[in-house]
Amino acid sequence: MNAIRVLAAPEPALPNVQSFGHDPLWITIIKAVAIFVFLLLSVMYGVWMERKLISRMQHRYGPNRAGKFGLLQSIADALKMGFKEDLYPNKVDRFLYAIAPVILVVPAFMAFSVIPFGPTVSMFGEQTPLQLTDLPIAVLFVLAMASIGVYGIVLAGWSSRSPYAVLGGLRSSAQVVSYEIAMGLSFVGVFLFAGTLSTSEIVAKQASGGTWEVLGLSIPMPSWYVVMLIPSFLIYAITMLGETNRVPFDLPEGEGELVGGYQTEYSSSLKFALIQMGEYVNVFVVSAVSITLFFGGWRAPWPISLWEGANVGYWPLLWFFIKLVLVFGGFIWVRASMPRIRYDQLMAFGWKVLIPLNLAWIMLVATVRAFRIEGADRTALFTIAALVVVGCLALFFRFDTVLQRRRETRAEELKQEFELLEEQPAAGGYPVPPLDLPHYHGADRKEISSGIH
Repeated sequence: MNAIRVLAAPEPALPNVQSFGHDPLWITIIKAVAIFVFLLLSVMYGVWMERKLISRMQHRYGPNRAGKFGLLQSIADALKMGFKEDLYPNKVDRFLYAIAPVILVVPAFMAFSVIPFGPTVSMFGEQTPLQLTDLPIAVLFVLAMASIGVYGIVLAGWSSRSPYAVLGGLRSSAQVVSYEIAMGLSFVGVFLFAGTLSTSEIVAKQASGGTWEVLGLSIPMPSWYVVMLIPSFLIYAITMLGETNRVPFDLPEGEGELVGGYQTEYSSSLKFALIQMGEYVNVFVVSAVSITLFFGGWRAPWPISLWEGANVGYWPLLWFFIKLVLVFGGFIWVRASMPRIRYDQLMAFGWKVLIPLNLAWIMLVATVRAFRIEGADRTALFTIAALVVVGCLALFFRFDTVLQRRRETRAEELKQEFELLEEQPAAGGYPVPPLDLPHYHGADRKEISSGIH
């Protein structure tokens, strides 16, 4: 045991906001380039992984020609798009058309600058955190970058001068407004428990869960916030799909009604590659945020955490990468399993379900946190909590009643239309319009009716 203790690594230095801003410039450049290369490789092999998994789920092989297991297929596709002819359709706004993909992809890369990959390590003799930078409001910075990215989608649709592209851009802007509100509210529970908006400090708060003193009993609390704040995580998991325009919320590029949505006119060359890169980088950003806020960040899961050296040095990079792959696999699983929903269902779900649920849950979390503060006015807390719950229930039943009346009215209208069609002899007694194709002209009505059968 003594030998084991001697060989065990010391407890890692947990970075905080004050740990940043002291690195030499060359260390900062190395970390920035490393993040950029990591995201490029993640996009290329994320596409390969998605194609492979979906193919297996559909009993196909997927890419299997370019390189071993098709690993070079994404590289071949990237080279092809990079060297294809750069076309500009007629009547587009050339400046906005060219810069829209850049506006889409740059904020996605910038959002990754506040994601912690590991503790403080020695890099070429310099002690530095495995994170590019951190801010007292780092999580709000991620939300701000996500909001700016939607301008690229809107400008891509507007500059294309195509009705399909404009409708796709408008859908995306409305979708981001509704689902980003729910996403921001799902973070409030984490802020209340962690007491900070810094990503590095939120990870540090999940090192140990602490205890909760109730009636003289010490109840151990879980360390990862996904256990204590499971409703917040579930709401965030849904908003991740809406924020990144992924199935079942990929309405801005719904090929069934909008051909390609905002990217309809981006049919080739490097601009199309930038749009695809921005979408996938956004997927990795929201996945990394979920890991940081709910799954302990770079910290090793149990039982690996029982090893004293699990959270020391560069090992946390491995745990973070494994978590990232698993969360990204969830995106692929949802895409292969669920159909696209209607646009009215998308908006109604964001405004009428996710936001009221979030508000009620935040009130409950705030009440629990206040009970743990000495001297809190518990009567006022109970009163406010009761008002919020009653208000949420009233809104729910109000919307439910209105929807039920609309369903009944629509059912009555359909019934009347059905009865009217049955009375029309021109339709052959069936609730269908008369067939008026050229080869039916002059045909006997009985022949038409038998054809319908």
